[in-house]
Amino acid sequence: MVRTTARLPDTGWIPKVIALDIDGTLLKWEEGTGASSEVMSAAVIEAVGRAYDAGAYIVLASGRSPHGMTKIADMLGLPREADERLWIVASNGAVVLRYPPLDVVHEELFDAGPAVRAILAEQPSALVAVEERGVGYKLNDHFPPGELTGTMTLAAVEDLIKDPVSRVIIRNPEASAEDFLEMGRRLGLQGISYVVGWTAWLDLMPIGVSKASGLAHVVTQLGLEPQDCLAIGDGRNDLEMFDWVGRAVAMGQAVTDVREAADAVTLPVDQDGAAVEISRWF
Repeated sequence: MVRTTARLPDTGWIPKVIALDIDGTLLKWEEGTGASSEVMSAAVIEAVGRAYDAGAYIVLASGRSPHGMTKIADMLGLPREADERLWIVASNGAVVLRYPPLDVVHEELFDAGPAVRAILAEQPSALVAVEERGVGYKLNDHFPPGELTGTMTLAAVEDLIKDPVSRVIIRNPEASAEDFLEMGRRLGLQGISYVVGWTAWLDLMPIGVSKASGLAHVVTQLGLEPQDCLAIGDGRNDLEMFDWVGRAVAMGQAVTDVREAADAVTLPVDQDGAAVEISRWF
């Protein structure tokens, strides 16, 4: 997905909604792992807070499960007042919630069985996890340390996929992201949408569900339009959102296809690129 012409905002444009990826955007990646540092810089916290205080809607938009995102809101110190509630797009758009308290207002479910079985036929050693909303994950074996949060419950694969789910994670530490990209193209994975992460990490979601669809639900509730939105991210799971919003900004360390899909590229996460972009407007 390459944007052929940048959609520059009109003169005087200021984002009314700021959609923020978390890992690799607000939080730095820990080198050599698939986990983020869980430490947010003061510059990022201050810039996000300044935009919020100026009246912008801050929307956290991530592949993380809901319980893995509320603590990021807490780190940002949002919302400010007891009667305010933050919008959160979790699970790559499959779950939309308000916080605090954690209140799911929209959720998409699907039958992941056929896709998971097809993938395991090619990657029999792959790890499989499904979200237990508000709890953690059910999984067929443990993921590398730090990659998942919450309570982990071991179960057979067929038990994981016997009921409709909002999201499935496939992980194989012995493979590469390129292996997963090629497998996705080869299998077709009919009836679901999928996104490959930095490593051999594959997210399966309902067809048509993405961060863009989750953000669209929020923006509609706010009575606003896509053109009112600024999105900042670094992953392939941000591509649909980048195509939907008024201004899309990629983090400096993002892979080439993500940078090419953006209107602009900011500094890398370890140089507080999200704060730099937000400070352009607030």
